[in-house]
Formats: sequence, C-alpha cells, structure tokens
Amino acid sequence: MAVDVQNDSIAARTTVHGPLFRRMKLQKTIFLGPSAIRLPNARPSLDELEVDTLEPAELPILATQLSVKFPTETAPRGLESWYLLRGLEEGRRYEVRICWPAFQPTDFWLDTFPITQVFETPELISSLAGYSDRGRTLPLQRLGYTTDGSATAQSVLLLRVQAAASYYSTNKTLMAYPSPVDVDIILDPFILNVLPRSLGPTAIYIIAVAVAAYFISGYIYRWTITVSKEFEEKDHKE
Repeated sequence: MAVDVQNDSIAARTTVHGPLFRRMKLQKTIFLGPSAIRLPNARPSLDELEVDTLEPAELPILATQLSVKFPTETAPRGLESWYLLRGLEEGRRYEVRICWPAFQPTDFWLDTFPITQVFETPELISSLAGYSDRGRTLPLQRLGYTTDGSATAQSVLLLRVQAAASYYSTNKTLMAYPSPVDVDIILDPFILNVLPRSLGPTAIYIIAVAVAAYFISGYIYRWTITVSKEFEEKDHKE
C-alpha cells in the first residue's frame, strides 16, 4: 500500500485479492476530512453540479454503472467520473472503496481533491465539467440541502474515479464501446481513526470470541487439573 501526503490529506491505494474476493474486486483510497471552508451560494453551486453525492451518515453507498474505455495515449487511465463527498468531519479518517465484479476486468484509480484545488486547476475543472455535461442514464443520488442565502462552512471533497477497461475481445464493437461496469462506491468513516466503521461489528465479534475463549480455556484448565489430582489420589490409595 502506498501512502501519499498532499494538501493535508492521506491517499492510499491498494487492491485486495483473496478467498473473500474471488467474485468481487476492490480498490480504495484513504484520506482525512479537510477543514471546513465557506462556500458562497453564488452560481454555479455544489448542488448544481451534475454529480452523485456520498455522505457518511445518510448516503454512504452508491450503486451505479461506470462508463469505461480502453486506455489511449491521451487518456491512459480511461474515462473519469466525479463524485461529491459531503458531511465530512475535519481530521477524521475516511475510506472510499469501489467494488466491481471480477468478470468485468477494469482498472480503477481513486483520488480526492479539495474543492478549491479543482476549481483552480484547469485540467481538473475541465474534467469535472466534461463529466457533468456527459449524458446520464441513472438518476442522481444527493441529499436535499437547503440554503439560507448566506455562505456556509462545509467539509467537502471531490472524488475522481478513473476507469479503464483491461481485457481484449475479438468483438470490434465491444472494443470500441466497452460495456459499463457495475460498481458499488462506499464512503466509510473510521472509528477513532483506527478501524473502518463497517468493520466494527466484526471487531466486536472477534473480541467477544477471544474473551469467551480466554475464560473457557481457564475453566477447562482448572477442570483438567482437578481431574488429574483425583486420579493421582485414587492411584495412591490403591
């Protein structure tokens, strides 16, 4: 796992393979919630961006289809998609995971950017605008935020997902227009910046089993000692 520190955030990329992921593949990025910034309600506002929203408390999971294309010299990482990460807490660690079927071979790259960096970088704002203008087949996922006409401070990030098809087919049409990939994008906050919240129940179960095993093993040990002493006393009497 590689960790890059940039703009007060931690980005980590890893690919997980194993028995539990024979049918699903996983890519993730880890980052820290940025400091809140004031977002004026001038147009264009965040709510006017044609991007899906993920929010830890209300909308942590997005099931969607991602358009992909094969790598080219001008786009070595395929097509770019953008998502808004909202309702973050400053300094809290988060993980964004993208899961997709193993039978849809695809390479993914995940990066998070502060709002100001995106709007100040021509390459990034051009990519975001291009994605917003791209035709959509699925309804947007977003929360109904209301505004009161004044600037509001929010901890938000923009997530860029780059997707490139990684297979070969003799079907020329499929090679020219690869099928969209079914994905689940998950925003998972960490508990005490140590453990992803989704793993909390598993951690509790493991701790409970370990504690139970400790007491049961102690009981079995004492019972074994007692039985052993009884046999020794019986042998001495005989």
